[in-house]
Amino acid sequence: MAEPLPIERGSLRDLAYETLKRRIISAELAPGQRLFERDIAAELGVSRIPLREALRRLETDGLVLVVPGKGALVAPFTPADVRDLFDLRESLESLAARLAAERAGKEGLWLLRRRVREIEKATARADLSRIALANAAFHAEIVRLAANPLLTSLMRPVELRMQRLFHLTAERDIVEQCAEHGDLYEQIASGDGDKAADCALRHVADWREPSVTMALSWAVPDFDPDRVARARRRKRKQTP
Repeated sequence: MAEPLPIERGSLRDLAYETLKRRIISAELAPGQRLFERDIAAELGVSRIPLREALRRLETDGLVLVVPGKGALVAPFTPADVRDLFDLRESLESLAARLAAERAGKEGLWLLRRRVREIEKATARADLSRIALANAAFHAEIVRLAANPLLTSLMRPVELRMQRLFHLTAERDIVEQCAEHGDLYEQIASGDGDKAADCALRHVADWREPSVTMALSWAVPDFDPDRVARARRRKRKQTP
């Protein structure tokens, strides 16, 4: 009987990366939560080497915080972090909407309209997880239609944080969000870059303070990575 082909380390690293990224973005893993390498490696069936490579990549993405000598934590997402994110979103997303309005063809607009329909269907079912995914896909589609490679590159780490934010704030007024996305689509479809940019800016700005307020519910008070790591490690040792 032939021996099974060995799994490449890169594949294991990618498996660990994609799995942890999905769990962090979906809020299955909460901000500040300790990531125990031994447990995760055993669960995923990988060794610690590809897992650590995945954690370093997630740290670059801003989703994981590695504390030297202590291990890794899910990166905190404080009210200040949310404000910083909205500062970038207000500038970059309004630019993306302007460019999309000026450059999107019929096929691109059809794809963007399909994203709006996905949001509408998820909203009708009040499926919060699906709404968060559909919202993120809608905004990513606008960036794609902007057809600016540099903007696309700049938006990648921003989009990962946006996806995480959408899941953490999934209980915002879903009907109003849905309507605003429909409005933004119409402005982009009109081909008027100024109106599309203004609509995108209003859409982002309107949700700034509600999102900052919601961040208080999941933020780790006075976040100290060393203290959190020590506390989680002690708790683990005490577990029978």
